[in-house]
Amino acid sequence: MYYKSTRNSDIKVESAVAITQGISEDGGLFVPESIPELTMDEIKYLSGLNYSCRAAYVFKKYLTDFTDAEIQYCTDNAYSTKNFETENIAEIAELFDGTYMLELWHGPTCAFKDMALQILPYFLTTSAKKINLDKKIIILVATSGDTGKAALEGFKDVEGTQILVFYPEDGVSPMQKRQMTTQSGSNVGVCAVKGNFDDCQNGVKAIFTDKEIKEKMNAAGLMFSSANSINWGRLVPQIVYYISSYASLAESGEIALGDKINVVVPTGNFGNILAAYYAKKMGLPINKLICASNVNKVLTDFIETGVYDRNRDFYATCSPSMDILISSNLERLLYMLTDQNDAQIREWFGSLAETGRYEVTDDVKKVLKEEFFGGYCDDEQTKATISEIYKKYSYTCDTHTAVAVKVYEDYKKATGDETKTLIASTASPYKFSASVLEAIEGKKSDLDEYDMVARLAELSDIPVPSALADLKNKERRFTGSIEKSDMNSYVMKDFGLA
Repeated sequence: MYYKSTRNSDIKVESAVAITQGISEDGGLFVPESIPELTMDEIKYLSGLNYSCRAAYVFKKYLTDFTDAEIQYCTDNAYSTKNFETENIAEIAELFDGTYMLELWHGPTCAFKDMALQILPYFLTTSAKKINLDKKIIILVATSGDTGKAALEGFKDVEGTQILVFYPEDGVSPMQKRQMTTQSGSNVGVCAVKGNFDDCQNGVKAIFTDKEIKEKMNAAGLMFSSANSINWGRLVPQIVYYISSYASLAESGEIALGDKINVVVPTGNFGNILAAYYAKKMGLPINKLICASNVNKVLTDFIETGVYDRNRDFYATCSPSMDILISSNLERLLYMLTDQNDAQIREWFGSLAETGRYEVTDDVKKVLKEEFFGGYCDDEQTKATISEIYKKYSYTCDTHTAVAVKVYEDYKKATGDETKTLIASTASPYKFSASVLEAIEGKKSDLDEYDMVARLAELSDIPVPSALADLKNKERRFTGSIEKSDMNSYVMKDFGLA
């Protein structure tokens, strides 16, 4: 299978090249030229396998230039109890009748990004060997909180790589910030940016396509790649957990093979829900994809109107990983919905860069409405939902998952749809303990971050993840911040190119 650039369909590369490059040289994102099929018989077969084997089965459909042994090497090393605190890797908890939480936060950094970022380093180093790459790979990452730590943890001390993470100085939770700034590893770097996530993401994209920097990198024997979901090697592992959860629900008798389910995803950059869309296009029986946003509701408005407009106020919320106004992975979706019309994509995303908005065609608007439901809630509603879930079901969820639950409730009221539903639970509540504790106790706590974790553990049945339990005693390695306009020069200096 070959991968095309969303901005130039004439570009075709194998998956190893797509993964090592991260982003096409023209600024487009790599997408598979076709979507492989998954039958009900195959899903039945997957039901009897563990997570690692399920992942390998799906990857063989997309990474056709990898050998079976290479794929098995990657999955065996990524998906094990060495990295995850549960043998199932992704757990499914029934919240109430017919509604299930897909817990994606049992990995080393307690967020759903681990599901992809534990395997990406193996994909990347295997890909580099396959194409005889003789350069050191520099991983640049923009994060709204979770990707940064997950990428740092995945790539720490990986031979032939170096990683630098940019995060918004005041746009992540205290726990997320401490996770990043205390990261160990001889090849890791972390830098705070005075701005929001979109500033970080735009800065990284600009660096990727800067000809002067690329020339200097090439001369120094270096090359860029990405650990953000713009990299196909980040996105394809996310397809797996939707397929795996459906297989598990069928295996346990919660659904019958062929039954449709709804999928609810709290999302800002659109990667997580796009992975569910790919799973549906492969043949997974998904009824409705429910896109949940916080008050930075650019995706909700887009699904409703077909107009994408980032010219609006930006809000820092209690669900900071969704505080995003430029959703990069929409480009992949729109490329599919326009039948791979790269000229149209160039026009729309050129307009986004120049004016901050674009409007899709009526045909695309129709498909968006058919496939997706968009909803949002504010911080007050988010905390009320956390409290309600805790009191009614004795279940503790984080602020992002609560957004998904609230939007799902709104969806049911609006449609009356009682289809069994899977809700992506994207982070441990301990990563956002201040907001979760306030929601449960009805008041702001005057405890410090770590005492809040201990208090939340008293109220919750969820053990404190080992990755967070020892953070208090770790020494901060990275401090300080830069202006968003200084990201280029910072990269040049950090890698000895200035």
